[in-house]
Amino acid sequence: MIRRALPRRPEARRILIGTLLSAIGRGLTLPFLFIYLTDVRGLTDARAGLVIGWYGAVTLVLSPLGGSLIDRFGARRVVIPCLVIEAAGTGSLALVHSTTSAFLVMTVIAVGSSAIWSGQNTILATLTDDGERQRVFGLNFALLNLGIGVGGLISGAIIDTERPVTFQAIYVLDAVSYLTPAIILLTLPAVGRRIAAASSGDAPSTGGYFAVLRDRPFRRLVIFGLVLTTCGYAQIEVGFAAYAVRVAEVSPRVVAWALTANTVMIVLAQLVVIRRLEGRSRTGALAVVGAVFAAAWLVLGAAGVVATGNAIVAALCVVACSAIFGFGETMLSPMMPALTNALATDELRGRYNAMSSMIFGISGVIGPVTAGPLIGAADGKVWVVAVVGGCLIASLVALSLRRLLTPIQDGRVLATPVAEPAPAHA
Repeated sequence: MIRRALPRRPEARRILIGTLLSAIGRGLTLPFLFIYLTDVRGLTDARAGLVIGWYGAVTLVLSPLGGSLIDRFGARRVVIPCLVIEAAGTGSLALVHSTTSAFLVMTVIAVGSSAIWSGQNTILATLTDDGERQRVFGLNFALLNLGIGVGGLISGAIIDTERPVTFQAIYVLDAVSYLTPAIILLTLPAVGRRIAAASSGDAPSTGGYFAVLRDRPFRRLVIFGLVLTTCGYAQIEVGFAAYAVRVAEVSPRVVAWALTANTVMIVLAQLVVIRRLEGRSRTGALAVVGAVFAAAWLVLGAAGVVATGNAIVAALCVVACSAIFGFGETMLSPMMPALTNALATDELRGRYNAMSSMIFGISGVIGPVTAGPLIGAADGKVWVVAVVGGCLIASLVALSLRRLLTPIQDGRVLATPVAEPAPAHA
């Protein structure tokens, strides 16, 4: 099953290895930023939320520039420097001692991460054809989460809020991990070159972001992504962690176990889900994702209800929430980038992927800033209602997108791989 999901080109396989290795470092720190800033460095909940929201705001502002640079100069010339900057910023988190230094460090991290996601997706899209792209994006996500899970297991065993050095260590290790995909790209000099240069004789791309925004199906996809990520992914670092620790009253270690459950679900289910999704409606799958995310938050809400009477059940609910969320991710991860690149043109592929990554930037601003006050209202019940309702609204938006797509774009009809040209005869 794994062999069938692997991309045909060896360059793409090496890119996937870089994803796995860097994800291990990311897993060391992913669920603990809010806890680190508040319980270790002494920031208030509101200030920590603003710091994390600031990261999203800077990423959002810079992402369009990253997409333009990718289309103009090629993904490798953008991604490699960004990985180095990201490494420097992540390592500097170990030195944060105040709100000001936290803002400065998160600004550096945001500069680095602003083009990494769109650049790597662009590289993978150019190394795969339409027939295998959905599977490869799904495998990429499975490897990403496998690495995150391994990192989460390591950090869950060593972190201690009474010992700041344990948090400093994981941020330094995370920084080192970001250099791995940069080194791999340096060993692949032909990968990530400018697409338009090869296909249109260096003709400049026309239309820019105006052309991307005129694409009605893509606009609808962006709206879906904004609603879903604001009520889904953007809640993981702040909403999920804060609710679990403060309302459900579980320990940070339970949060690490929950992340592990999320990863186990993704790693075990991803390849099976990829097979089952082939030839099925992408918009239908996206609608199911919204429903699954809503169910996950309802289970987390149950943890808050039973927290006072039964701590073990509360902990199990927190872990179950993360696992259910992970199942939804196995459907979202191949569908969203595959649909984005099915709508994109080569000349504007970097911008399409940048716009898709901007979804996380916008939700990264809204989610952390609003999560704190919502969790503080009515013992977190307002927050649960808001995120559950938002996920269900996203499902309705996904269903409305289907009529705007061709059967091939929606995945109901599999695209025929383009045959390689035959060698010329002497």
